[in-house]
Amino acid sequence: MSKCAPQEALRDLDRAFRNFFRDRKEGRKVGFPRFRKKGRDDRFRLTGSIRVRERAVQLPRLGLIRLKEVPRVQGRIRSATVSREADRWSVSLTVERELPDPMPVQGPAAGVDLGIDHFATVAGDDGTVATIEAPRPLRRVLRVLRRRQRRHSRKRTGSRNRRKSALRLARLHRRVRHIRRDFLHQITTRLAKTKRAIVVEDLNVSGLLKSPTLARHIADMGWHEFRRMLAYKCTWYGSQLLVANRYFPSSKMCSCCGHVRERLALDVRAWDCPVCGAHHDRDVNAARNLLAMAR
Repeated sequence: MSKCAPQEALRDLDRAFRNFFRDRKEGRKVGFPRFRKKGRDDRFRLTGSIRVRERAVQLPRLGLIRLKEVPRVQGRIRSATVSREADRWSVSLTVERELPDPMPVQGPAAGVDLGIDHFATVAGDDGTVATIEAPRPLRRVLRVLRRRQRRHSRKRTGSRNRRKSALRLARLHRRVRHIRRDFLHQITTRLAKTKRAIVVEDLNVSGLLKSPTLARHIADMGWHEFRRMLAYKCTWYGSQLLVANRYFPSSKMCSCCGHVRERLALDVRAWDCPVCGAHHDRDVNAARNLLAMAR
């Protein structure tokens, strides 16, 4: 094994403690740094002489390793991170490349309201309203997942059958994770390339995940990952990302006259404004109110 692996692990440990003490001084509630458990989060990072060949990558001390796909690398390679998902190993290359400033996107602005019935409702300043359906990969395999978890719990600890059962579970979780990640990449890339300004809400996802009835549905959507991907892709492609305040009444405010209702239960999907009489769909109204911030 290369000497870079333990050195990079110590650098990660130093960075984790620096972030921990910095956040504690600033008054944030953060947990103590957790060590990666062997067998659950297997990865290491290498630096030094790293070269890319045809369907292969050359790593320090490990030599030439074959790949399943042709790597597309542009720029100077700084490091390589080798990680394991279930029974598959992958390598991620960090490259340094000089990129020109992107040209501003000339498309329309959009307000994006995230929901549970639909993944998102997108309202554009050209008058269009579109709904994006989520693949819901966890819900599709939930029955199989529960059955495999029950079988896994009955296996004797330390036995070979328990290791096989754990591998089958890990493969199923990997499939769910890849479907969700591919969907989020497609949606965020499309929005960042075609919208000049995108307005989203600052949702308290960690607080919403504490709900006993909505936690699984929210986690299956991937709201936090959507916001993270959209932030850096807007920088790449020249669009602007605007974040509305967490307490902005996007669903309770009438997009026609500006009247704000005092209460609006989560199960109310449509309502009529008592002032102007306009009929609103909850998600469409929220997307239009977010769009008004971009104007």
